[in-house]
Amino acid sequence: MWPNCKKDLWQWRGIWITVPSVTVTVILLRFLGLLQLTEWAAYDQYMRRRPTEPRDDRIVIVGINENDLRAIKQPVFPDAIYAKLLTKLKAMEPRGIGLDIYRDLPVEPGHQELVEVFETTPNIIGITKVVGERDRDTIDAPPTLAAKGQIGSNDLKVDPDKKVRRSFLFVTLENGENVWTFASYLTLLYLEKEGIGLEPVPEDENKFRLGKTVLTPFEAYDGGYVRADAGGYQILLNYRGPSRNFETVSLMDVLEDRVAPDWARDRIVLIGTVSEGFKDLFNSPYSSSLVEVLEPMAGIEIHANFISQLISAAIDDRPLFKVWPEPLEWLWIFLWSGVGATLIWTWRDSHHVNAVSFKKIIGLSISGVLLVGSTYLAFVNSWWIPVVPPMLGLAGSAMVVTAYVARSAGDIRKTFGRYLSDEIVATLLENPEGLKMGGERRRLTIFTSDLRGFTATSERLPPEEVVKILNFYLEYMADVITKYQGTIDEFMGDGILVLFGAPISRVDDAERAVACAVAMQQAIVIVNEQMKEWNLPPLDMGIGINTGEVVVGNIGSEKRTKYGIVGSQANLTYRIESYTTGGQILISEETLKEAGDIVKIDGQKTVQPKGVKEPITIYSVSGIEGEYNLYLTKEEEVFVKLEEPLKIQYVSLAGKHVGDEKSKGTIFKLSAKEAEVRCEDSEPVVPEALTNVKLNFVWNGEGEASEDVYAKVIEKEVENGSFYIHFTAQPPDVSAKLTSLYESLAK
Repeated sequence: MWPNCKKDLWQWRGIWITVPSVTVTVILLRFLGLLQLTEWAAYDQYMRRRPTEPRDDRIVIVGINENDLRAIKQPVFPDAIYAKLLTKLKAMEPRGIGLDIYRDLPVEPGHQELVEVFETTPNIIGITKVVGERDRDTIDAPPTLAAKGQIGSNDLKVDPDKKVRRSFLFVTLENGENVWTFASYLTLLYLEKEGIGLEPVPEDENKFRLGKTVLTPFEAYDGGYVRADAGGYQILLNYRGPSRNFETVSLMDVLEDRVAPDWARDRIVLIGTVSEGFKDLFNSPYSSSLVEVLEPMAGIEIHANFISQLISAAIDDRPLFKVWPEPLEWLWIFLWSGVGATLIWTWRDSHHVNAVSFKKIIGLSISGVLLVGSTYLAFVNSWWIPVVPPMLGLAGSAMVVTAYVARSAGDIRKTFGRYLSDEIVATLLENPEGLKMGGERRRLTIFTSDLRGFTATSERLPPEEVVKILNFYLEYMADVITKYQGTIDEFMGDGILVLFGAPISRVDDAERAVACAVAMQQAIVIVNEQMKEWNLPPLDMGIGINTGEVVVGNIGSEKRTKYGIVGSQANLTYRIESYTTGGQILISEETLKEAGDIVKIDGQKTVQPKGVKEPITIYSVSGIEGEYNLYLTKEEEVFVKLEEPLKIQYVSLAGKHVGDEKSKGTIFKLSAKEAEVRCEDSEPVVPEALTNVKLNFVWNGEGEASEDVYAKVIEKEVENGSFYIHFTAQPPDVSAKLTSLYESLAK
């Protein structure tokens, strides 16, 4: 149980580290107020993108504009105009009249008439301004209405970005007195006829019941706010729409009877200025965005929106804005931080980089859309759920995991990737046991390649030249192996050991191994073009492939460990490869069975390698069909008969060891890469097919043997006492003489 838990904890360590860290960081940024403006901007966007709500016909506005002022031909509206307006409206029997005009001082003519209207109209509500310094910011109410208690505060709560998103139910003064606002007073007047009043909630003294709805006061950290001033009793404004969303007529329309006689009946009538010249305009969520600037909203329209919000909540069950408690918002941020971290951590492997990067982009994009979509749908249903902090958590955790993976694994991948495949490194990083000693038994396809005669060639070159050739050759071969998803387990000088099936097993391991071998033999042609430019002899490569069960894992000690394989099947693969000539691919019967009929064979041979009890059959590959469609280029050897046979001395090689007794022979047939040898000893010594031999030419008249030449005995039908060889390594002078001789006779 614990080992599995430990493994899971290790494999997902990036999540356990990143998600809490990013969540705490985002919460801290939010607490510092650094995300407040962006969250307000998101709130405004959601407000503008909501479906349009129908007009609330219970509220109408008499909007005083510049044309009204020009019509009376006076610089200000005298009290007589307002007295006449209120008299006409009173006759229409509205439920309430809200005069959002300061009338603390008389403006003649007509002041007495206005006072009389105030005294005889119980449903007129005037305004006062109570927020601010007494001598500079506050404005008194009309004395007559103040004496009757028919006044309300018209103060609006403006956020630091100069927008109105909240409104007061009542304002609390410094002395603790609560002053009802203009909008809430008119709301209660309207609802009084419906038998609805504002009642305290017994279970919570901070809440009120208004008809079907319980009013909850705004708090300092609601929604996107941080340490906001929550004084008084504030409520988030649930606007019905942008400016001009309520039916509005001008002052002169009413005075000149251009409205119906019952136009205001059973309605709330609000009177206030609506044009720029009166400087009673405010920014709202509808006032501007990143791409457009809309007209601001008149203060009287903001009051109308709040009245409509309260009435609709009480009668129509239109919801007020609701917010989550802070712990739930923290959990929300944690959730999306987890989504971002999980996406990147799950797709952090370096294989198929383009595909993985595309997956990450698509995954994060979809997650972002889901986050925005879910919070928007919640907003449409009057829930303000933060979107910027979780979005920052989503993106932040993705970036942190990316950086973490790059930092923690980058150096390892860079260093060990020179020797191990990305898959092996990934496997080591994925499992806490990955670096422990030991392994597991698994069926693999084992692939090994070797350059024929390169050791002899390298002995004649400076070390720097040898390294340059090997690096160039291995780079090309490594690219091919990676393409076919092979795991490069080891570079052994000029040899390569590749695993197909470890650390990740696939059903087509054998197929890909054979296809990789053919592709590598094709790639050697490109390598030899560069060798020709460097004036160096061409490279010949042999490849052996075998499939079988081995132990794969970490081998070595705590100080020095390698990821590798152990088992007789690995040894058998080397034996199979040793039978190859340059350009040849030999595979075992097991590999052929697993790869299937798409592998094309041009020959087979039964051999009994050292350490194997029973003979085995190996097959020479000419190509692979199917989706790979790769084939070796087969060059037919054209032999010429030598007029004067070339004398040689040869000896068989047992592994890397040279035999003790030399045999004499002559080469009397020659091709570009092969030759036919006739034994000249009284008791001919004919090496077995696939045996490696070392030979020296004894040039006529020179008396001394040439440098060592290496070759492999190949299977061809010959007379007794003769055998064919395939040259694997020739010194430059020998190569030049043989080439010249062959070309002169082949013309």
